[in-house]
Amino acid sequence: MNITRRSALQRTAALSLGTALSLPRLRAADTDAAHRKLRVAVVALGRGFAHVTALLSLPDVEIAYLAEVDPKRLERGMKAVTDKQGSSCQGVKDFRTFLDDKTLDAVFIATPNFWHTPAAILALKAGKHVYVEKPGSSNPYESELIVAAAKKYGKLVQMGNQRRTWMKDGIAALHGGAIGEVRYARSFYYNAREAIGQGKLKADPGIDMDLWQGPVTSDGNDIKPFVHYDWHWLWHWGNGELGNNGIHFLDILRWGLKVEYPERVTYNGNRYWHEDKQETPDTGVAVYDCGKVGMEFVQSSCHTRSAEKPVGECVFYGENGTLALSIPSWTVYDNKGVKVSEGKGSGGGDAAHIGNFLEAIRGNQKLNSPIEECQKSTMLCHLGNIAYRTNTVVRVDPKTGKMLDNPAGEKLWKREYRPGFEPTI
Repeated sequence: MNITRRSALQRTAALSLGTALSLPRLRAADTDAAHRKLRVAVVALGRGFAHVTALLSLPDVEIAYLAEVDPKRLERGMKAVTDKQGSSCQGVKDFRTFLDDKTLDAVFIATPNFWHTPAAILALKAGKHVYVEKPGSSNPYESELIVAAAKKYGKLVQMGNQRRTWMKDGIAALHGGAIGEVRYARSFYYNAREAIGQGKLKADPGIDMDLWQGPVTSDGNDIKPFVHYDWHWLWHWGNGELGNNGIHFLDILRWGLKVEYPERVTYNGNRYWHEDKQETPDTGVAVYDCGKVGMEFVQSSCHTRSAEKPVGECVFYGENGTLALSIPSWTVYDNKGVKVSEGKGSGGGDAAHIGNFLEAIRGNQKLNSPIEECQKSTMLCHLGNIAYRTNTVVRVDPKTGKMLDNPAGEKLWKREYRPGFEPTI
């Protein structure tokens, strides 16, 4: 970004909410690197509040900063930290103001999708490890950019697709031959979402909308009625259900099938359940042909379809039967539908996935969801949305993930950025 950390630091006094406790001048060094106490920051306290809760439950970690543009959310987060944590924490509006703190080890990013890559790159440039929520990028260009940034700056980047940690045992059973050679996989997301823009999720009047908007250009419409959540369903701001929840399930399917990129992508559906401002489909099926195997994401965001509950969140079909996987358990059926075995993994909630990230920083573990691997799954979401928005079958180079012969889709590969907020490496 063109806005420097130095200029942001000069605004610290104006941006602070006055809720900070004094910070220690020096971090106590732990001679045992495997148990070194880590100092971290959490950016955005909607989904990020779960990060705070998980971090407070883990040993040898100190939350040094919280950043949030909504004063009420920041107040809530600060109370949670100060009530539980013995050491100090500072609350700020602009996360850029603490990036020059050399004692800070990692930054947790739980902003809206359109801030994921720009914020992650700023943190990487400042020498921090990064934990970024899914989908990690808001378009294919950013998906490539965040991977390149992680490589350039040599820091760990983990994405918050927690099923990579929760479902490890189930995927191990699948890869161990539980149903023989696997040919196809399906995933299901059902919910009962209401009409959007109704004011039920209205943000605090004190929110800094300029900072919330960040890198996104204005589309001429008032976005306030869609803050803090319903921006997901507007194409200018969000990535629909594919980028919101589809990423979790498509990542497991791709992992289970051992594929990189698809060859053909379709996404068919529409907005069927409410007459409102939503632009992304509430019902649909995204299908991915990967040559010798295939997969699909079945979405019913506004109807729970309770009468036909699937046997699992993610279901794999092989030559010897079916494996149905749901957090953190799995069940194996033979080709006649008879249950033959079942298993249960360790699960562990957010703390398990975040704990893996922290242990990787200490050198004790490998990342369960490194950014290069998980962005291949995020690209499935971007390609699916391009297929929907262009009404085309998207053909893809399975080795690179690049689209083939799709001029309409190429226009959606990258967005226009607000001046001063362009992500660069």
